[in-house]
Amino acid sequence: MEVGRLPISATLRGKLISSGYTTLSSLASVSPSNLARELEISNNEAFEVLKLASHGRGLDRSEGSGAIVNGAETAWDMLHKEQFIPRITTSCADLDNLLGGGINVSEVTEIGGVPGIGKTQLGIQLAVNVQIPGAFGGVGGKAVYIDTEGSFMVERALQIAEACIEDMSDYSVLLKKNAIPHQIQIEPKNILENIFYFRVCSYTEQIALINYLDKFITEHKDVKVVIVDSVTFHFRQNFDDLALRTRLLSEMALKLMKLAKKFSLAVRINHLVVVLFNQVTTKFAEGSFQLTLALGDSWSHSCTNRIILYWNGDERYAYLEKSPSLQSASAPYSVTCRGIRNSTSSNKRTKMM
Repeated sequence: MEVGRLPISATLRGKLISSGYTTLSSLASVSPSNLARELEISNNEAFEVLKLASHGRGLDRSEGSGAIVNGAETAWDMLHKEQFIPRITTSCADLDNLLGGGINVSEVTEIGGVPGIGKTQLGIQLAVNVQIPGAFGGVGGKAVYIDTEGSFMVERALQIAEACIEDMSDYSVLLKKNAIPHQIQIEPKNILENIFYFRVCSYTEQIALINYLDKFITEHKDVKVVIVDSVTFHFRQNFDDLALRTRLLSEMALKLMKLAKKFSLAVRINHLVVVLFNQVTTKFAEGSFQLTLALGDSWSHSCTNRIILYWNGDERYAYLEKSPSLQSASAPYSVTCRGIRNSTSSNKRTKMM
């Protein structure tokens, strides 16, 4: 149960969320005095909040007391299922090969890089490509795009959508030669209508929206990708309380992982991928400064796959830093007027690390 369902004032609810208490379980080990000090409320108010939270947790337990624990499956079934999990193409063959065929649906993938490397471009590309119908090798879904920096460009989304439709037309012509005609009934307008855009201007808005996504995706079952660009922006500015920041990020990461799991396992017909874009920083290791994603090692555990975008001379590269099933490697890519594409360099070979 979420704190948003507690019978308390909107102001008090906002204070709880801002302090990182987004679920009833997060209030389980807090004393009234500590809660009162954190939220700047009276001890009586804090006691009443904890009393209501305790009652809510009791209701959750009683409602689920007759439930049977689910989730056990054999490793063989898991392997068989993974072979048929769809992927979202990046429109760059080299990058798709690096990722084992594209962005894996039903997982949390984190992508980070320096400014200007093409993070937002890739995010828009994925929001468009998730809509490619199954007949053309896509997943035929819709996208949720959460913009924390104000970098989303609808004109750019239109360009990429038009290029995507042209690519499908070329593919259809190729299929017709093999007597498998496919009609393209998608227009750029349709693609833009299937991107649900949210602009958030503070970390409290971001947390509230992440908590709302469960309800939103339940109502829009065709949503198959959630893109957060970028997940760390509001957590790197004016945040003196690092312990609070860690708790807020941990709660948010857990919520996102639960979303990916819920809508890929509980609802078998609907796979969901969460793509988190991150900023980069440097750390001193082994006698030199190295590029790494923001928020440190603890945050890195919140994702299944981790990709770092970087410059190699004038060439853009993607480095697969973390994956449970793929080898670490780098591959080049380009940002063109048509979106993400193969590198124009003559040296396109994937480099194993």
